[in-house]
Amino acid sequence: MRARSDLVIVIHSLRGGGAERVAVDMAAYWQARGCRVCLVTQTDASQDAYPMPDGVERRALGLAGDSRGPLAALWGNLRRFLALRHLLRRRRPAVVLGMMTRGSVLSVLASRGLSCRVVVTEHTHPPIQNLPSSWQRLRRWAYPRAHAVIALTKGSAQWLDAQVPGVQAQVIPNAVHWPPANEEPRLDAARPPGRLRLLAVGRLHPVKGFDCLLQAFAQLASFCPDWDLTILGEGPERAALEAQRDALGLQDRVSFPGRVGNMGDWYAAADLYVLSSRAEGLSNTLLEAMASGLPCVAFDCDTGPREIIRDGIDGVLVRPVQDPEALAGHLVALMMDPALRARYADRALDVRDRFSTARIMALWQQIFQGQGLA
Repeated sequence: MRARSDLVIVIHSLRGGGAERVAVDMAAYWQARGCRVCLVTQTDASQDAYPMPDGVERRALGLAGDSRGPLAALWGNLRRFLALRHLLRRRRPAVVLGMMTRGSVLSVLASRGLSCRVVVTEHTHPPIQNLPSSWQRLRRWAYPRAHAVIALTKGSAQWLDAQVPGVQAQVIPNAVHWPPANEEPRLDAARPPGRLRLLAVGRLHPVKGFDCLLQAFAQLASFCPDWDLTILGEGPERAALEAQRDALGLQDRVSFPGRVGNMGDWYAAADLYVLSSRAEGLSNTLLEAMASGLPCVAFDCDTGPREIIRDGIDGVLVRPVQDPEALAGHLVALMMDPALRARYADRALDVRDRFSTARIMALWQQIFQGQGLA
């Protein structure tokens, strides 16, 4: 007798990131509501950043890996399509949820002619994606054939509506995780006595703008001698960022502890949060920082921060984007005004309600009920 799943979630991996965490959260939520859930990845569980919820089936297709050349890429994608289609034919789910562009396109392709309904999602603002032209063409073909298209932000939804004919995207942001999970690795978040901490969190990647943040901190360091900058995260730009820090003479003021699992301790030990990204989808770390009661400063990039921060009410949006002097000026204003930091911090707590799991999952429930699930 063939197995039956109500919901199949398709994502490349669970190695870490906003979409990956949403996939796990969705699986746990719908499984707890009595649905049979299968979470499909290309990778196995050896590098998972998030534990699989009890009762959720995990299927690893084992077809991850970079392809060498266009023919190898075509063959690899064909194998992924055939493997997923075989799984869907056996599982006969009510709904297939594709996570991010590749998972979404693959879900539409593999579901053609089957009775399941497909919901596709974008978790990165499409114009900033480094997406091959072949996948862009596939997205234009696939998304109008999906039963629902979901974006994290209004800006991304508007882009999809304009650039992908036949699409009317709906907006469902991520829910805020509060309190943050307490996982490994756990690093000591204690500050040296008498020091104040400016905190930034993210992958050490050019899009996160940490090079600009270092320039801004170098400009303000002498005006705020009791403040230090901590940048949490790991990534390919570590060596370059450390070299930049050292060249700026900030060895004693800027630290890169790496990736930590006890984020709640680090938010609690910070005095101000900064998001220096050149581009964002919807920043989970910004949501977490505000839910933890931190005043926040963020560049007003095309999407993301402006849909979280209410400028001048619970945080600060900085323009122009990637201007170190503008960022430094706004940071100094808050660093030197404890009362203003306290007002922003108090109002920032509203994100616990504005982006609560109950509110966000209610939006997803409307989508899935419209597709015959729940």
